[in-house]
Amino acid sequence: MTDHTIVEPFDVVDLIREKRFARSLGDDEIAWLVDAFVRGVVVPEQMSALLMAVVIQGMARSEITSLTAAMMASGERMEFSGLGRPAIDKHSTGGVGDKITLPLVPLMASLGVAVPQLSGRGLGHTGGTLDKLESIPGWRAALSNAEMDRVIRDVGGVICAAGPGLVPADRALYALRDITGTVASVPLIASSIMSKKICEGADGLVLDVKFGSGAFLPSAADAPELAETMVHLGQDFGLRTVALLTDMDAPLGRAVGNANEVRESVEVLAGGGPADVVELTVALAREMLALAGREDLDPADQLASGRAMDTWKRLIEAQGGDPDAPLPTAHHGEVVRATADGIVQRVDARDVGVAAWRLGAGRATPGAPIDHAAGVEVLVRPGDAVRVRDPLFELACDNEGRLRRAVPLLEGAVELGATAPAERPLIAGRVS
Repeated sequence: MTDHTIVEPFDVVDLIREKRFARSLGDDEIAWLVDAFVRGVVVPEQMSALLMAVVIQGMARSEITSLTAAMMASGERMEFSGLGRPAIDKHSTGGVGDKITLPLVPLMASLGVAVPQLSGRGLGHTGGTLDKLESIPGWRAALSNAEMDRVIRDVGGVICAAGPGLVPADRALYALRDITGTVASVPLIASSIMSKKICEGADGLVLDVKFGSGAFLPSAADAPELAETMVHLGQDFGLRTVALLTDMDAPLGRAVGNANEVRESVEVLAGGGPADVVELTVALAREMLALAGREDLDPADQLASGRAMDTWKRLIEAQGGDPDAPLPTAHHGEVVRATADGIVQRVDARDVGVAAWRLGAGRATPGAPIDHAAGVEVLVRPGDAVRVRDPLFELACDNEGRLRRAVPLLEGAVELGATAPAERPLIAGRVS
């Protein structure tokens, strides 16, 4: 309840006006703004207006740092001292088929590097790590701080939901951004991610900043700006941070959808799986090992050997799951086939992600139920030669009506040509 006897030091209307005309806000103004929003003094309509002004006008680096600090001040900080091993975190900005956390955490834990991975849920076309893991019978995302500490000490890694005390200001701001079209803003994305990651208390952070049709930032030109902003924020707050820029124009791997992606991750942990998933897992692992001072270890050999599989099973069991239980399977399916001969030029990741979402693999509103069995198998990659009637995609879900909404998207998701396309590297750059 708002205390109307308090005389506030600023008026939010003035700050909205300042930002609207591209003037920088001061440290004290931003600190008050975030605190007042959490207290209810600044109402959602007012904060929405200010967020839109930020989307349009941007923020100076000093403002982004102040916003990050103000969000961090809204909650608790965690720490992982006394583990007997370095704690290195990883964060991806999200993309279609991005299941890298699933093989990466047990891989790093098996190499002696702790990973405190606080993950999120999907909303829209990119999916969420927690939703994927909840395909496993019994697995729990919600852990107390004590449970989280126990799992990371016993297993070497943990994947779970952030507790309510970790940066509550960001939770409130993100919910507002999601319904006001203000998600895709470099200052807002950077401060949201980094406020949580700095408060997690890891010794280092590796970022996977994605661009392309299946990412929140479609333009490759925006990715370096976001990566540099987040790396600088890490430096400002004493968190060693590096970022890889990765191409998300095509789906990552073959599997899109929750149980589908768990199956593919297990294939990778067994020493197989799609080459691009393996490549990115190993690349991120090398960056994490470097931050941990363990460049002498070879993550590629460890992954190929299947030795990380034991750690995966222990990780799932530690959070109540049964790693050997059958994963959900769908009751309805359909195949989308090629209508012409040609060579695949591109597979539109966004179309694939939206199709999986329409099948029930994602949610339109927070808390809505999802179909863990729903998803898409991508059967072709750029450079593949196809003939008329060759299968391009396999769709699956538990609601037959959803198939009719998803199929048209995938009928136009593959572009064919007469010659092989130029090869696009999966990892386009690095920022440190």
